[in-house]
Amino acid sequence: MNLFKTKHIELFKEKALHWASSFSTCCYLDSNGYADPYGSSYNCIIAIDSIDELTVTHEDAFEALRTFQEKVKGTIFGYLTYDIKNQLEELESNNPDHCHFPLLFFFRPRIELLITDATVEIICNDSLIEASFIFESIENLVIPATNPLPKTVHIESRMDKQTYLSKVEKVKEHIHRGDIYELNLCQEFYAEDCSIDPVQTWEKLNMISPTPFSSFFKRKDQYILCASPERYLRKQAAVVISQPIKGTIKRSSDATEDANLKEQLYNDPKERSENVMIVDLVRNDLTRCASPGTVKVDELFGVYSFKQVHQLISTVSASLNPKFTYLEAIKDTFPMGSMTGAPKIKAMQLIERYEESLRGVYSGCIGYITSTQDFDFNVVIRSIVYNAAEQYLSFQVGGAITTNSDPEKEYEECLLKAQAIKQVLLNQR
Repeated sequence: MNLFKTKHIELFKEKALHWASSFSTCCYLDSNGYADPYGSSYNCIIAIDSIDELTVTHEDAFEALRTFQEKVKGTIFGYLTYDIKNQLEELESNNPDHCHFPLLFFFRPRIELLITDATVEIICNDSLIEASFIFESIENLVIPATNPLPKTVHIESRMDKQTYLSKVEKVKEHIHRGDIYELNLCQEFYAEDCSIDPVQTWEKLNMISPTPFSSFFKRKDQYILCASPERYLRKQAAVVISQPIKGTIKRSSDATEDANLKEQLYNDPKERSENVMIVDLVRNDLTRCASPGTVKVDELFGVYSFKQVHQLISTVSASLNPKFTYLEAIKDTFPMGSMTGAPKIKAMQLIERYEESLRGVYSGCIGYITSTQDFDFNVVIRSIVYNAAEQYLSFQVGGAITTNSDPEKEYEECLLKAQAIKQVLLNQR
């Protein structure tokens, strides 16, 4: 086994990110030290360079992914965009696409780094590369001097505040009519003619907002800088697990006030109703591919604390029916209910009507699929999507609208979720 030890694992991870980003394709997945009873034994996984790639723009995404995964016979890394929904249901995506990412992208890496708190395992999928050479190259890397971040990035919104408030009211009218119970309404913030250092920007975002499903993804000139706290779906052997987030409240630097905010979140009737509706949706989705009687809620209304916010997270699990493949578990639950609303199809139809930008990568997922067809994917939220070739930067935020939603508070929640990204892009200290 190509196992190495390093005295300074965090420094090694930083060097590895810089080294990986010098290639045209890489995927960096970091749990930031968060304990995860459902996750792997590694706290950081890095996929570097590509032996083979799959890019889907219009064809059947899941059939292409199935064929690709069977062909390469190894772990593949990649992302699915939200708009794959149109291949799963009678839906459309007609809102403007400003980022121009493919519908789906996966790659078989030339090099994989599996990092624990003290060790680095290096897998070389190219017989011409030696693991010791990779380790030494990273260990000996001198991290480039930090470039001063731009003093400002001019951020604009596709939807001004009054428009957003009006749309929340329209969504509530649909709820009162019985069209839906809940809808996740999102808005885009963007910057044009924008030039950033993606690695440096992600490092600062990860420092300000470390989360258990953080990722840095590069595909040529396209980047996803992700500070996600949410797992979409994991499959380990026959067990599939989803951990939807619904319910958000700010943190406080005062310990007593912070504890009170956690209790306030846990007991808030609106936040609990949001969470339970999405848990029911996830349970319903999983019943389509699960063995009968195996869908269960392992945790309801768990309060988890991150640097910026406290969140309500629930855990739903099931045993995959042997009649179905791993792809059925993804198809039956995609896109994740926490980013749509309920009932799911009607919610997605209304999302298309009331939002003003194509979601694309946002509210899609990033992760990996192993040779044994296990997988783990996050939810792409709290993320910067950057097209360096077109100098276009985008990030979207949203929240669940229910019958009890106060439009002003929903808008404030959007700004709270955007806080860390704005802090990075506006170069605030």
